[in-house]
Amino acid sequence: MTTTANPDRVRLLVVDDDPLVRSALVLMLGGQQDLTVVGEASDGREALRRVDELHPTVVLMDIRMPRMSGLEATRALHQRPDPPHVIVLTTFDADEHVLGALAAGADGFLLKDTPPPQILEAIRAVADGDPMLSPSVTRTLIDRIRDDSGDDREDVARARLGVLTGREQDVALAVGRGLTNAEIARELHLSVPTVKAHVSRLFDKLQVTNRVQIAICVHDAGLV
Repeated sequence: MTTTANPDRVRLLVVDDDPLVRSALVLMLGGQQDLTVVGEASDGREALRRVDELHPTVVLMDIRMPRMSGLEATRALHQRPDPPHVIVLTTFDADEHVLGALAAGADGFLLKDTPPPQILEAIRAVADGDPMLSPSVTRTLIDRIRDDSGDDREDVARARLGVLTGREQDVALAVGRGLTNAEIARELHLSVPTVKAHVSRLFDKLQVTNRVQIAICVHDAGLV
């Protein structure tokens, strides 16, 4: 697949072991003014090679695939410097898949029955540094936090947040509330680049790979 290089476009790699699903996604997502489908892959191993070749901004990643699953591929990508953003797209929303994908470093988790406009919105959001979850996935996370809460868990989360500066804690709490960078900037009277810099420091200090993990830490601490 040939594409025209344009730094302003989101470069998308579609990864799914079903050729019909891949074709449908490419057809559905192609033709956008701000997005280019740069390639496809049929499993996790091929996805890693294609990322090296094509340098996508966002990878739309299936979970269940032969040879290497989407979770394994996502984990491998996020061990590299400057990895692409990953949105996991699957037919399943069971807890182990949601938490496994987020723990592996995914920036978004969508079900395959998500309407096309929402998939496009998610791709654009994660390309801009904001996570995106299907509503049912958000409910799964909330239920997990409620069911798996405890004193030890809260103490650990509060200790992790305790290393942050006051402004970093403000940003972490805003992330925990699900605010985007632009919304955080407006609420805290900061510029968007400053918010992004704070979020990057949160990644380092909390030893996480995405904003959703920051939100989980804030929820575990009982602060939202």
